[in-house]
Amino acid sequence: MQYILNIDTAIEGSSLCVSLEGKCVGFVQNEDQKDSAAWIQEGIQVLLATSGVTIQQLQAIAVSAGPGSYTGLRVGMASAKGLCYALNIPLITVNTLHMMTVAAADTTGDLYCPMIDARRMEVFTAMYTRELTEIVPVQALVLNENSFEEIIAQNKIVFFGNGSAKFRPLIHHPNALFAQPAINAQHLVPLSTASVARKDFANLAYSEPFYGKQFYAPPPKATA
Repeated sequence: MQYILNIDTAIEGSSLCVSLEGKCVGFVQNEDQKDSAAWIQEGIQVLLATSGVTIQQLQAIAVSAGPGSYTGLRVGMASAKGLCYALNIPLITVNTLHMMTVAAADTTGDLYCPMIDARRMEVFTAMYTRELTEIVPVQALVLNENSFEEIIAQNKIVFFGNGSAKFRPLIHHPNALFAQPAINAQHLVPLSTASVARKDFANLAYSEPFYGKQFYAPPPKATA
């Protein structure tokens, strides 16, 4: 039996899911993004206990690896790697935008465009088919009224994620659709299950979050 622990701390809040053969058998969630570091270890214990799964039964750990919240990504990756080292099991890293598209795949559309807020008018985004094939690569994009104008002329595109609210006032094309799917660690399950089947594992020593762009901290204010 292939039990996989799926961890998402990338966007808003934190969630954990234990899956078996492609099905979620246990799920817990904490909606407070700022509490991820304090909650995640306790959350794992609660998840395993309520699922009837021991930590020794886990065969792999999957983590939403970014882009997303800098702090959230670090918490998720550190927790996943620590468990993989301790249990001597493989690590699976999943692009957060890919995971988000799993959540939106039931929405009617030709293409799917997840967006993660990257401040001001910038978002992290990509574009996928219903079959989850990437057709526009992951990028940090400053939105304007001409964004995606060529592709949207030929396709109904579903925009979603916490960055899509920035785009809604800019785009008035009838092929632009907007959705608000709930996104959490359960949507890692089909991707992590497929990775185990392919034996597509990350390098445990060198894996790190995909931040999308360099972290910027404003300089401290000068004091008199």
